[in-house]
Amino acid sequence: MTSILLTDITKIFESSSRNSDSVTAVDNFSLEISDGELLVLLGPSGCGKTTVLRMVAGLEVPTSGEIIIGDQIVTDLHAKERGVAMVFQDYALYPHMTVRQNMSFGLENLKFDKTEIQERVNQTSKLLDLESLLDRRPKELSGGQRQRVALGRAIVRKPEVYLFDEPLSNLDAKLRSKMRVELGRLQKDLGVTSMYVTHDQVEAMTLGKRIVIMNEGVLQQVGTPKEIYNQPVNLFVAGFIGSPPMNFLEGRIIKEVSEYFIDLNGTNFPVGKNERLANYENRTITIGVRPNHLSIRKNDNDDESPPFVCGKVSVVEYLGDSNLVYIETESSLLCLEQDSDIPLNNNEIVTLYASPRDIHLFESSGEGRSILTN
Repeated sequence: MTSILLTDITKIFESSSRNSDSVTAVDNFSLEISDGELLVLLGPSGCGKTTVLRMVAGLEVPTSGEIIIGDQIVTDLHAKERGVAMVFQDYALYPHMTVRQNMSFGLENLKFDKTEIQERVNQTSKLLDLESLLDRRPKELSGGQRQRVALGRAIVRKPEVYLFDEPLSNLDAKLRSKMRVELGRLQKDLGVTSMYVTHDQVEAMTLGKRIVIMNEGVLQQVGTPKEIYNQPVNLFVAGFIGSPPMNFLEGRIIKEVSEYFIDLNGTNFPVGKNERLANYENRTITIGVRPNHLSIRKNDNDDESPPFVCGKVSVVEYLGDSNLVYIETESSLLCLEQDSDIPLNNNEIVTLYASPRDIHLFESSGEGRSILTN
């Protein structure tokens, strides 16, 4: 059983210049990864996700905190003593070596028996469909083939933990999609505990059993892809997850009899009887709604989706089976996704409808915490 436990991990990079401040790359980060789990670290560039991975690998030393892999505290251990294998973004293959030599080089350094090395390389090359490429050099391979060799070099070691640092980002979109499926299947078959760093939402949502969202070195939310998408804990997570991103606009919470509404420039949109809203009565909050949860319907008797806001059609982007429609309201520009067969003209005045169950409410100050899910 190989789990990973990170407790209060902080990494501060001290500045070499007297005129520059130190940088806190990771701040008080705690996380537990179960045996056999594939966990994805997701966030924008510079958020600290790769630094977390490098500390687990032993390539960076935490300023404070503790890292446990399995039953062993590895915080101060050398990388080679941790039982991990890392797959990098740039493949890092030796150009003068063949595929076979690249895959066996690490085992040779660890003084494995030649028979054992050959057996592992043969098994792994069969697993990754590299058998016909073993005598080629990296320059003779495609990007996808090079990535499979990089994976194979990690797999032959049979480590306790796999660490993936944006391994598919150098591939084109079609090949990245194919490799993503292969990688997910491979990790499931091997059953090895894995951490995967990416800034690609599709990779995160499709590969991860759980996703960790990071921003500015701070863990924002941990959850399944469905939890992250449907129940974002703050404005950052809500705006980061989803493509196109969630729409945001401001409104004021009001109460009529026993029910709460959002005053959106004269439109009172119902949000139910949740007593948590009592603390925000007559206060301005931020309302979030995803583009696919908005609709335009001129003749509709469905009471479940009351009028949300009115606006003017600004831009229509054709995507084949759907359109992205941008609507100018009095206070914001909203995006909605709808069937491309619905005709719309620029400058047309329309009413947007939404279901109260699809509306997210956030505080307008501080971290923008979710009002209903925290």
